[in-house]
Amino acid sequence: MGKTDFKPGNMLYPLPAVLVTCSDKDGRDNVLTVAWTGTVCTNPPMLYISVRPERYSYAFIKESGEFAVNLTTAAMTRAVDFCGVRSGRDIDKFAAAGLTRIPAAVVKAPLISESPVNIECRVRDVIPLGSHDMFLAEVVHVTVDEKYMDEKGTFHLDQAGPVVYSHGTYFELGKARGSFGYSVRKKKKKRK
Repeated sequence: MGKTDFKPGNMLYPLPAVLVTCSDKDGRDNVLTVAWTGTVCTNPPMLYISVRPERYSYAFIKESGEFAVNLTTAAMTRAVDFCGVRSGRDIDKFAAAGLTRIPAAVVKAPLISESPVNIECRVRDVIPLGSHDMFLAEVVHVTVDEKYMDEKGTFHLDQAGPVVYSHGTYFELGKARGSFGYSVRKKKKKRK
């Protein structure tokens, strides 16, 4: 089999399917599903989300300059989909999706209790790109669910069943195939 040309488009898959929480200046909050997200810098820690300007949460994030990224799990997949296809203009998506609001440590946006990782962010820049605007943000606080921590203080997100998005389908991440640097790591010599 060979290769075939395909129309230019977003083919960088899978992507994390995250729930972004935000609040407006009057204290109303909302949650939306985002897959256009990723890491952009280690020091300072930064990430981005891209949101269509017509989305209800867009104005909340633009006005407040804050949001939280809540990682998702297999158990949360229905809520992830629901929060991506319903508008907070019409309903309280937290209640309708069965998600529990908890206060953040630094930002005003609520966090989602069911999420294994909550990443609080402050917007550094908004970059209009076309169909979406990119919110470039600095990570100001992170909380993790203690049930995925081991006795050495190592966090095991794999045990949470993280969810990713690919071409309209949600997938639970599966089997590990190696860890960073395994391809060049020297093998330990066996003792006699």
